[in-house]
Amino acid sequence: QVQLVESGGGLVQPGGSLRLSCTASGFTFSRYAMRWYRQAPGKERELVARITSAGVTTNHVDSVKGRFTISRDNSKNTVYLQMKSLKPEDTAVYLCSADDGGTYYLGRSVYWGQGTQVSVSS
Repeated sequence: QVQLVESGGGLVQPGGSLRLSCTASGFTFSRYAMRWYRQAPGKERELVARITSAGVTTNHVDSVKGRFTISRDNSKNTVYLQMKSLKPEDTAVYLCSADDGGTYYLGRSVYWGQGTQVSVSS
């Protein structure tokens, strides 16, 4: 079965850090680009960052530039999102997905995880 499982979320104070993990199984992980999305209550899901099978990264949200870093370890079938200097507006459910695009083509997400909650407050 295809499975993406996120972990690492939690409650942190403003200015804190978290590292999210998404571990994949049931498909050839190394051949897919991976994405991190986030969705806050009552808001639409937004694409945060993407990393290709070759490790080329793209930030898709200006407000997290310089604070969030996406990476992957193909030997562990895992994609990460390192989040620093967290702000209350970063509060959301964070989800990972696998897409069928390439370096210059986003494609579409074909597999999804269930998400992990990140809450930033005092």
